[in-house]
This record gives sequence, structure tokens and C-alpha cells, in this order.
Amino acid sequence: MATDYEQFYRDNPNGLGEPTRVFVDFFETYDRSKAKVLDVGCGQGRDALFIARMGHSVHGVDISPTGIADLLAIARSEQLSITADVADVRDYPWRGTFDVILIDRTLHMLQADHRNAVLKSILATATGGTYVLIADERSNISEFQEILIADALSWTVTMRDRGYLFAKAS
Repeated sequence: MATDYEQFYRDNPNGLGEPTRVFVDFFETYDRSKAKVLDVGCGQGRDALFIARMGHSVHGVDISPTGIADLLAIARSEQLSITADVADVRDYPWRGTFDVILIDRTLHMLQADHRNAVLKSILATATGGTYVLIADERSNISEFQEILIADALSWTVTMRDRGYLFAKAS
């Protein structure tokens, strides 16, 4: 990983800025209330906070203790439904099921064999009706789509554009 996010978060409260626009657009039209959302690589909560402010329950996972501490401090102060774990996504014990799985520019930081294994393991938290929302390097999107095609669930791509892949399980 080229960026030391632990140091970056220490030096930059709200370091990554506003939520990712395509995720905002998705949740503004998402028809479920009080959904269970998994935010993989949540950092300081750029995406998790706005999702929880919309009334959804978010579980975040990130390797940065500072990022998770910042996220949970804001969640507590605003009484948002957010839980989070400091963990390496390569060996995190994914558990439970989620209505939406959000992976915002996290997988490309891993070596190819790890990123594919992580995505496959995360998909175990999906059920019929789950959405997976991925933002990543354009060069990885086709491979991620192939992983969805090979998954036990049947996935329908709802959006594929530049470095984004959104799909829904049935």
C-alpha cells in the first residue's frame, strides 16, 4: 500500500473529504429503509457516516485504528447506528448478512490474488437482494465481474462505468 493511511488520518481529520458521489446517488434512490450496510475499507467514515445519517445501520472494517476511532467518535456524538472493527480485510472473519456491500477504492491496494480472495470471501455475506457497490481501478472491474459471475448467487450488473461496478444478487 503506497499511502500510510494511519499517518494520513492522524494528520487530516476528514482527510478523504465528501462521500463518493455515485454512492450518494445510489442511496438517494435506494428503496429500502434501515438497511444493513457493510463498508469495506471505511477509513474515517466518508461513506459510512452519510449512509448512517440516512437511517441505515453500517458496519465498517478498516486497518487504520485512527480511522476507526474517528468514525466511531462521530457516530457516538451523532448517535448513529455504526459499528466498526480494526482489521486487515485479507483475514477478516466476515459474518452476518448485509443488504448492501460497499467497497470504495480498497481492493486495488491488495495484490491480485489477495483482492480476488477478499472479494470472494465478502460475497459470502450476500443473500438474494443484496447489492454490491465497488469503486476501484478500471483495470480490475472486469475481473471483479468475473468473480460475481462465478459466485453461487446469481448477480445482475446494474451499473458498470469507468471504475465502478454495481450488481444485485437474486
